[in-house]
Amino acid sequence: MQEVLQEFEQFFAKLCEHIGEDTNREGLKNTPKRILESFQTLFSGYSQNPQELLGATFKEGLCDEMVIAKDIEFYSMCEHHLLPFFGHISIGYIPDKYLAGISSLARLVESFARRLQIQERLTEQIAQCLVETLQPKGVIVVCQAQHLCMSMRGVHKNPQIITSALRGLFKRDSKTRTEFMQLIK
Repeated sequence: MQEVLQEFEQFFAKLCEHIGEDTNREGLKNTPKRILESFQTLFSGYSQNPQELLGATFKEGLCDEMVIAKDIEFYSMCEHHLLPFFGHISIGYIPDKYLAGISSLARLVESFARRLQIQERLTEQIAQCLVETLQPKGVIVVCQAQHLCMSMRGVHKNPQIITSALRGLFKRDSKTRTEFMQLIK
């Protein structure tokens, strides 16, 4: 860790020099160390196996109705500009043989969000992991986010971006899709 910190201190010094900041200023003395510590949290998803997070599945043949986790809060980092994007993800699935523990759905979102991401991939990865792990009759993931790379730079606007991923019954059956959308309103 000490070697990484030294390399990062050198990088940070060059960055500050490039933008015209004084690295000897009191408020910046421990900034490289604080950034590295925050990166451990912000990018902790790389050290997690999302399928293992869903590993606490329950074999259950009795439930064949929709299961929904609505408005799971997330924070992620745009891989293009290293700026945050954040919002809410709603997940719906129709079990076949397996149920996921309810908290494992939130942990699944967290594991994919805590990586360098784009919103479209984040949405797809969550849906695909649910399909592969639970083998449900259908999965839908809807992600609504705001991107600081749009509001702080670039166009200086902050629209809400919405992405979705549909599998199985949610893709084939418009009534099932409509029911989910009504329930998350």
